[in-house]
Amino acid sequence: MVENQYIRLWEELKKYFRLQIDYTRLTAVEKCSLLLSAIAVVLVFGLLCACALFYLSFALASVLELWVGAEWAAYLIVGGVFAVLLLVVYAFRKRLIIDPVTRFVTRLFLDKK
Repeated sequence: MVENQYIRLWEELKKYFRLQIDYTRLTAVEKCSLLLSAIAVVLVFGLLCACALFYLSFALASVLELWVGAEWAAYLIVGGVFAVLLLVVYAFRKRLIIDPVTRFVTRLFLDKK
């Protein structure tokens, strides 16, 4: 009788651990799919923003050409604006890029429901 209970207990433990492994695998798949979909959304959004920024910069250069009088000076001003923006993003990269990505990934993988 005691041996039968041990066998049943062993079978239940094996079943429990199998279910835990399945749950962990499903959770990992869910988290990875959320992460990959977020990456895809950011890439598509970034590509669309880059295209819009490209056309807006040419429009700005055309407007500046009317004010400045020289096409090369207008493009130089637009290039300088982009260089300053690049320096600002580089200076605040931790606050603008690293911290939000870290929070998102941490919340995604470590947040308990």
